[in-house]
Amino acid sequence: MAETASTMNDETVELATVFIGEAQCGMDILKIQEINKHMEMTVVPQSPEYVTGIMNLRGQIVTTVDLGSKLGLSSTKLSDESRNIIVHSAGEFVGLLVDRIGDVVVAERSKVELPPANIGALQGKFLEGVFKTENSLIAILDVEKVLENKEL
Repeated sequence: MAETASTMNDETVELATVFIGEAQCGMDILKIQEINKHMEMTVVPQSPEYVTGIMNLRGQIVTTVDLGSKLGLSSTKLSDESRNIIVHSAGEFVGLLVDRIGDVVVAERSKVELPPANIGALQGKFLEGVFKTENSLIAILDVEKVLENKEL
């Protein structure tokens, strides 16, 4: 039985879906530390436009990035549905601010397609692929690529 579960993990990926405006994106759930509503941030002067600030999360300093702004989409509008997706990247915790979260979707790796060629250079370089569900398309984000580039 354990062998089957291991095989399934290699063949599938669980995607935590988030919304930036109406755009649905997903990221490997294993890259997420937590999802929270903590929105009290300290503005950092002279930081890039997409950095919304820093926050103290149980003693850890977390830089918060507006994922919509970073991807060249609309900026996140803070509301009761807004969330910070906390990920660990390059030795530090980073919060990805999104408009709202969606469901966890299990995607078969064999059904993940390359991003369409007509996606703009900015958005396209941050994508691992696209997964089609019955009702929607999920753009799968490469979290490391989103966070490695300090300039837009």
